[in-house]
Amino acid sequence: MTADELARACADAMTAADVASREASIRLEAIGPGRATTAMRVLPTMANGHGICHGAYVFLVADTAFSYACNTYGDVTVAGGCDIVFAAPAHEGDELFAEAVERSRFGRNGIYDVTVRRADGELIAEMRGRSRTTGEKILAPEGST
Repeated sequence: MTADELARACADAMTAADVASREASIRLEAIGPGRATTAMRVLPTMANGHGICHGAYVFLVADTAFSYACNTYGDVTVAGGCDIVFAAPAHEGDELFAEAVERSRFGRNGIYDVTVRRADGELIAEMRGRSRTTGEKILAPEGST
């Protein structure tokens, strides 16, 4: 299996089990080793008391891209921490795109940067995620049932 095929197989396995992202209508747009892009349309149910997209949903689309990106190597990898900076509000109907890019992997740790933009290119948020592998595998070994 090539690195791109492994990344896709891991993403497919994760997508099948990720109820939270599915319920928020988050889509995987692109996947490759150490990188992923997700997308989400801001729904009316995602608005906060100020009439803008609740920050938790902006974080969710970013965190989903981060999760896909750091799980492209076959090892179950979880967040060890994240920091997010909100640059501009998103509104109902906006299409948001979160692009996660691996910056470094060392030992069982990783660092990923995620940029969230509106479809028109305006920066909505920047997130930095720190990952940690668990020692488990995402895919069952060949020949196992």
